[in-house]
Parts: sequence; structure tokens; C-alpha cells
Amino acid sequence: MLYALAALFAFQLAGEALVHALALPLPGALVGTLLLLTALLWLGRLPVALEQTALTLLQNMMLLFIPTIAGVMLHFDRIAREWQPFVVAGVAGAAITYVVTALTFRWMLARSPAAATTPGAPT
Repeated sequence: MLYALAALFAFQLAGEALVHALALPLPGALVGTLLLLTALLWLGRLPVALEQTALTLLQNMMLLFIPTIAGVMLHFDRIAREWQPFVVAGVAGAAITYVVTALTFRWMLARSPAAATTPGAPT
């Protein structure tokens, strides 16, 4: 697990370094995640230690949001004054996420081998 965490932090650090070196208008964590994805695609498999570490992090994800929530509460007066953009962003973001998830799920079902043999499967 320690090596997997080190790998995750190393890819995030590499992403941050690339963003700063190339002055990219992207978050370093996103670039690091894309670098990790590229490395995993090149490797052709997901290492077991990385999979177990990622699952552990996902199971405890709410703990990772506590500092963010506390930071938002420090600016509660500004949110109270400018609540409309937050509501619009939240509703629009959720709607876009639902639509993209549904379309991706439908696309993946159409590609699955079971869908080709199941009568009445979506096309």
C-alpha cells in the first residue's frame, strides 16, 4: 500500500510540475491523473497494490472532503450573498453528470458480449 500511495503522489507531483513548467491552464492533479492513466494503459494492467489502495481511498472519500467543506463554511456569508451561481452550477453539473453517465452506460451495454446474445437488448 505504501508503494501505491507513493506512486499516486509521484504522479500528482509530476502533474503539478508539468503544469508549472508549461504554464498550462489545468489543475496539476488532473494532469497527474492523465499521466497515471497513460502509464496504466502502457502497462496494460492495473497493479493489485494500486487497485487495493484506490479502493480504500474511495471507501473513505468523505473524510477527504472534510477540509473542503470546512473551507466553504468559512465563506458562508459570501455564499449567502451569491447563492444563485452555486445553485445553477450544482443543478447543471448534476444534470450533465446524469446524462453523460446514462449515455456511457447505454454505450457500454451495447458493446458488451451479453447484449449481442440477449433478445430485446437496447441498440
